[in-house]
Amino acid sequence: MEISFSITLLMVMTVICGISAQVLAAYLKVPAIVFLLLFGILAGPDCLGLLQPSLLGSGLEVMVSLCVALILFEGGLNLELRDLGKVSGSIRNLVTFGTLITLIGGGMAAHWLGEFPWPIAFLYASLVVVTGPTVVGPLLKQVSVDKKVAALLEGEGVLVDPVGAILAVLVLNVVLNGNTDLLILFRDLVVRLGIGTAIGVTGGWLLGLILKRAKFLSEDLKNLVVLAGLWGFFAIAEQICSESGLMATVVSGIVLRAASVPEERLLRRFKGQLTVLAVSVLFVLLAADLSLASVVALGWGSLFTVLALMWIVRPINILVCTINSELNWRQKLFASWVAPRGIISASIASLFAILLTQRGITGGDSIKALVFLTIIITVFLQGLTAGPIAKMLDITLKSATGAVIVGSNPLSRLIARLFQERGESVAIIDTNPESCKLAEREGLRVFLSSALDHSILEEAGLDSMGTFLAMTNNGEVNLVLAQRAAEEFTPPRVLAIFPKDPQNAPANQSKINQAFVSDLSLKDWNEYLNNGEVKLGETELKSAGLQFQIAHLQALVKAGELTPLLLERQGYLQVVSAGQTWQTGDRIIYLLYDPTPKLLKKLSGSSQSPLTLEKHQVVEKVPIPDPALESVLEEGEIAKKSDVLPPPVSR
Repeated sequence: MEISFSITLLMVMTVICGISAQVLAAYLKVPAIVFLLLFGILAGPDCLGLLQPSLLGSGLEVMVSLCVALILFEGGLNLELRDLGKVSGSIRNLVTFGTLITLIGGGMAAHWLGEFPWPIAFLYASLVVVTGPTVVGPLLKQVSVDKKVAALLEGEGVLVDPVGAILAVLVLNVVLNGNTDLLILFRDLVVRLGIGTAIGVTGGWLLGLILKRAKFLSEDLKNLVVLAGLWGFFAIAEQICSESGLMATVVSGIVLRAASVPEERLLRRFKGQLTVLAVSVLFVLLAADLSLASVVALGWGSLFTVLALMWIVRPINILVCTINSELNWRQKLFASWVAPRGIISASIASLFAILLTQRGITGGDSIKALVFLTIIITVFLQGLTAGPIAKMLDITLKSATGAVIVGSNPLSRLIARLFQERGESVAIIDTNPESCKLAEREGLRVFLSSALDHSILEEAGLDSMGTFLAMTNNGEVNLVLAQRAAEEFTPPRVLAIFPKDPQNAPANQSKINQAFVSDLSLKDWNEYLNNGEVKLGETELKSAGLQFQIAHLQALVKAGELTPLLLERQGYLQVVSAGQTWQTGDRIIYLLYDPTPKLLKKLSGSSQSPLTLEKHQVVEKVPIPDPALESVLEEGEIAKKSDVLPPPVSR
């Protein structure tokens, strides 16, 4: 009874530590894996002694196997095939040639720098060829890098895991049995990958068929059917051929994603939540199971081994595998830097340490310690610096350009034309055939469909666009569309025209910005555009008298005479939001209401001409006092405030 309660307490404390690490990481906006490792080590036997993973015995291996299967399935389910197509050649090279480069380079580093015997050195190298979706995925969500780089790193992390796991088992067999026939090793690798792929394709197809045909199943039950199915395919593959189960789970996830099952978004959300829990529990347990003394005993040579793996082997790997790709040098440099190791390395290293010790071969504990040292250094160093390096290299999603606009009306078509004139990709989505024809006549790319259709948003290219803008005549609909776009595609900027206090505000409204200005009358400005009662203008904010210039613009906005549309900052064009903070050097493109009666225009014989960007005196002529007087004005303003009598106190 005491043992069972101790195990219960162990699992409760593990979950608390894991979720606490996730919460703290979300608050501090750093990769969660950093705190998961830290909390696990601190709570382990070598520090506070709160967690004793040894109580689980062989149960820890069972937990690791099932959780890793779930993690890899979720990784395959989230792989965006459209993005993978752009870097498919590089991913293929990383999974094949890249694995070989890391195996040879890591083995040489471990032998020459870490002073490990050749068999043990290559066993270590086989354990660290994998990067792992458990680390790369959360890291990329936090950093939000360019789509091509994200697809490359995510694809490598998911696809190289089963390859690396099988390779590690084959190398272990060489160490244990002394069989060094490379042809036999290659044959075993291909057989395991082939069996896993076949079972994964079959399983993914069956799951897709069940989810489409079984209308009687509720959404919650469908999610559990998928969970049972993926573990079933994993067990079948392992029963037929050991170490082929991981490949089966990855492939089944990819096939299920390609099947386009109903409510796929809900399925991915459920699996994502399970994956967060699995990652939290596994990393804490495996980190707690680590002996700090064995890590310290490795010496400086092992530290240099890890650094060589990061700074020599990885860059060579990326350089060779992406030599014919469309990636630029900045993207390649970031991919060279980010290669943290994760759950697969940790779990297999723990298992190998036990097997080597049982067979009387020395070096098992040292390999486990070196693998964990690799995980700790790569996770902490790369995890904490990935964000700043991505910003320095200018490959974050904030630099993404282009826009998808929902609603084909005069104002939206004007904004689309302004984006297009800048050479940026733009697409309009609308359900009204006449409105779509008007957009086509103006040379705009348009889709006659609902923006709730996930496939249409994909075809419009939202996954690579910088802006999503919903501006139909229905503000509540705009809010729903923006919510779906933010959840499913996570573009850098999501904007919508909606009421100031919407009746059905979504839970994640903080991700959605109000476009242009608060309570914009879209109907009025579209009417002004149709009647030719507007002027298109641009102005640049200058440091001299900046506050006066901003106040002047805001006064025109409040009077309903001006609506800011776009803002150009540091070379990037973006839609103005209601809470936009303006800075010196910003170039603002706006619409100015021209109240000249239409009759006078007709009498003068002028016809409505296309809008062109101009500077207008009513905007440029700002009542700015002499700079020398600004300090005096500020002092006078302070004095004025001090002269205001306080309100009388009620008695």
